Amino acid sequence: MNYRVLPGLLTVGNLFLGIMSIMLAFQNRPEYAAIMVIAGMLLDGLDGRVARLLHAQSEFGKELDSLSDVISFGVAPAFIMYVVALQYVGPVGWVATAVFPIAGALRLARFNVKEGIPGYFVGLPITAAGGALATMTLYYQVFHPAGLLFTMLLLSYLMISNIKYPNFKKVGFPKTILWVTPIIVLVVIILAIRFPTSFPRIVFLPIGVYALYGIKKCFLARKKKSLQRMN
Repeated sequence: MNYRVLPGLLTVGNLFLGIMSIMLAFQNRPEYAAIMVIAGMLLDGLDGRVARLLHAQSEFGKELDSLSDVISFGVAPAFIMYVVALQYVGPVGWVATAVFPIAGALRLARFNVKEGIPGYFVGLPITAAGGALATMTLYYQVFHPAGLLFTMLLLSYLMISNIKYPNFKKVGFPKTILWVTPIIVLVVIILAIRFPTSFPRIVFLPIGVYALYGIKKCFLARKKKSLQRMN
């Protein structure tokens, strides 16, 4: 087997899961739609690392990854939110559903052409934003649609903002990850099938904390600058 095709297969798998997520959303299965996004996040986190391990990085793979991410973490989460909550708020819901993937596409375009800051992402990564939105939809019975709408627009803004977020993608992994990957995917699938509603809700917590972390750091940095100017 030519292992150099593995990163591309992982990326295509991510795209496949994004399409499945959209279909499940329109079948009123938001919990399983969210699980597809979570599984896509896992594959998206692995494809780049596997490509670096195998020295199989290419411009084709980079572009395919971005196109897949727009579907899996932009369009799919937006549609899940629309189906469970925003379809009931009229044209405002239509606009918010469109704004989220557009912001994600802008975020990816900037990432592809602009040099970033070592160790950081500039703007909330679309993977984290999409994962947060997809899993947050399962709280639609807890939060008012207006609150969900506001959070969706906030995530959209964070993606195109200049707020810095820690970049964990550069963390190195041993080559054994190639053999461990199927096991990780299998464990995620088992947990998702066993706990289809609880599992995505739990996943929302660390992703939500990551999104808020950038806001907190930005606020503290600006506060520090203000104090320095006053002194």
